[in-house]
Amino acid sequence: MLWFDSTIVLLIPAIALALWAQYKVKSAYARYSQVGTRAGLTGAEAAARVLRDAGMTVARGDRGAANDRSCAIEMVAGEMTDHYDPRTRTLRLSQDVYHGRSVAAIGIAAHEVGHAIQHANSYAPLALRSVMYPVSSLGSTLAFPLFFIGLLFPSGVSQMLMMGGILLFAGAVAFTVVTLPVEFNASNRAIKALAHGGYLTEDELAGARRVLSAAALTYVAAAAMAVMNLLRMLLIARGRD
Repeated sequence: MLWFDSTIVLLIPAIALALWAQYKVKSAYARYSQVGTRAGLTGAEAAARVLRDAGMTVARGDRGAANDRSCAIEMVAGEMTDHYDPRTRTLRLSQDVYHGRSVAAIGIAAHEVGHAIQHANSYAPLALRSVMYPVSSLGSTLAFPLFFIGLLFPSGVSQMLMMGGILLFAGAVAFTVVTLPVEFNASNRAIKALAHGGYLTEDELAGARRVLSAAALTYVAAAAMAVMNLLRMLLIARGRD
């Protein structure tokens, strides 16, 4: 059975969701990156304040994070490349977010701070995701090549190779599913922190929420795509019996 068979229709809803998610996040970011905030803080300034509100310290210069309750803030190249690196306890914000004074910049910066707070508080899903990452990375790299090679061999060897690919990819799928509560929780923490700290008005909070909700949808789409691909692999392997 070829990879491009009738089971490919399973991917159509996931592809549609992924395209919709990309449109939503780009449009929300484009809109709210043009909307300023009354407080006038930059993303980096807001991130530092939210960290301090959570009882954490902000590492200065090139010293990096000194302990479990500290976090460094750095600027990174690119657009929407913002992320938290748990290995070095470093918050990396894209240039537009780091220097930006918009609703989108503040929302995104606070979301990434949410991950830093998760790490400092030993948030279980984040810890699980960190443990799963090596397996997920290996699965993402080797699963499909192993599965495709299995399609070329006779039945006995084919099933062994294909099941190996399926098991590897299942690890990657599990990673995308565990990522969902991590991202949702970080966004919830961000909105609550921005509201309690008075960094955004009610209207501005609504805009930040739209940006973060759109970003969360991309993770839902990624999980849906992964699950559908896993289902396809199982159906194709079954058809080889």
